Amino acid sequence: MTKHLTRDMTDIERHILEIGALVETSIQKAIASLASMRPELAREVIDLDQVIDSMEVDIEEECLKLLALHQPVATDLRFIVASIKVNSTLERMGDLACNIARASIRLSETSSGGRPELTSLAEQVRLMVGESLKALVNMDADLARVVIARDDVIDEGNARIIDELTRNLIANPRNSVQNIELMMASRHLERIADQATNIAEDVVFMVEGEIIRHQHIKLEIVDD
Repeated sequence: MTKHLTRDMTDIERHILEIGALVETSIQKAIASLASMRPELAREVIDLDQVIDSMEVDIEEECLKLLALHQPVATDLRFIVASIKVNSTLERMGDLACNIARASIRLSETSSGGRPELTSLAEQVRLMVGESLKALVNMDADLARVVIARDDVIDEGNARIIDELTRNLIANPRNSVQNIELMMASRHLERIADQATNIAEDVVFMVEGEIIRHQHIKLEIVDD
């Protein structure tokens, strides 16, 4: 590996970690705004999204330039390809945090009080995001697999919340706007967990060169 390639890859890694930290902050603020009905936090999330979007474009350009200039192979190529994917995933997580923030603002205009039915799910998602980024920082494939295993728990929690809110919607049609907003917020949380899982899968790919996405589908085919 040339000195220039080493320097440029180090820069990409640093920038990925910077955007990751911003996205984590955005998600935390979005969750806090939803739980405590604080629209000012939600507006901070929306403002921060512009910074995240700009960084995502810059990092992608860095990665593409690196591919063109150095034509990396093997481990170096794997790192750059995974970095492009992680960068895009982080930007999508920022968008989902914005969706939660907007839902929080709308809810604050129509109701008061927190959202206890989402508190547990939101905390689990927050921890999952933090651990996926920790796995990325430390290139820890074992921790990444722990994150991946937790995705099913989030899916089940989201399904329970949707079922409960659907029953509330039928029983209390006058609260339909609130119930629908809460459904959407729960769905956005579940999608953030999906994106955290994608990052964890990319960490395994970076470290071990193994593509583990959709392995459950392969297992089902074998079992049949």
